[in-house]
Amino acid sequence: MRQVLHSAWEATSGGGGGGLVAPATAQPAQQAGSAPPLMLAQSYRQQSVNGWLASEKLDGVRAYWDGRHLYSRKGNIFDAPADFLAQLPPFPLDGELYLGRGRFQETLSRLRNKQWQDIRYHIFDVPQAGGGLNARLQTFTDWLEGQPQKQLRLIEQIPIRDIVHAEALRADIEDAGGEGLILRAPEAPYLATRSEFMLKLKSHDDAECRVLAHLEGQGRHQGRLGALLCRLDDDRIIRIGSGFSDAQRQSPPPIGSRITFRFRGYTDKGLPRFATFWRIREE
Repeated sequence: MRQVLHSAWEATSGGGGGGLVAPATAQPAQQAGSAPPLMLAQSYRQQSVNGWLASEKLDGVRAYWDGRHLYSRKGNIFDAPADFLAQLPPFPLDGELYLGRGRFQETLSRLRNKQWQDIRYHIFDVPQAGGGLNARLQTFTDWLEGQPQKQLRLIEQIPIRDIVHAEALRADIEDAGGEGLILRAPEAPYLATRSEFMLKLKSHDDAECRVLAHLEGQGRHQGRLGALLCRLDDDRIIRIGSGFSDAQRQSPPPIGSRITFRFRGYTDKGLPRFATFWRIREE
């Protein structure tokens, strides 16, 4: 049996990374310390998407504005500059803090170091507005007119004919260095759940898990990381042994951290196949 270099029971609890502070006073729509009420995407599984809307899936950091504070996906409050927050409306927004394609790690670094000047908040929904997606986004567009802001953007929503049209858009975006598409049912309401009316369309699947242990490698990896032992959100355990650089094997993701991994399909037992490390997930 492989040697366990470090285990979850040896880890000490830690706070969020720089640029985030612990949630403060409870808000009417957001309890302190709890995750914001986000609508989350399912993966595309051959559903009919005729007449839906498509937008680029930005490789940024999810951010929920409740009208007073800007929250991360896990419920931490971003320590954003006052001049950034002054640009935001008095009603909730859902979107991504984003620098550009292929710049996710740089985005995290700038948020930690309070270097927000080039960060843009790309909006893809207005959770408490009424109507379908276009009507909700129109609420934001109407408010935006004449507002003195520089860092807010509306994510373009493109009507698609069918999945063939969507796949062509996805290929164009991925060829240009993007992550894929988000497909939305135009008349569906904003629901704080993993919704069948909001789908990810990408050439690969990805998921998140919690690092439980570092398993020592063999051969050329002896004395450094061979694989991560991780717990999925459904409490099942998987092992991830590929996708790491030499530097990451020397200094692997910390015990207790959440990571994102890519995979292709599922085993007969429903576990991800060919799981490959992608990156540490900011909480």
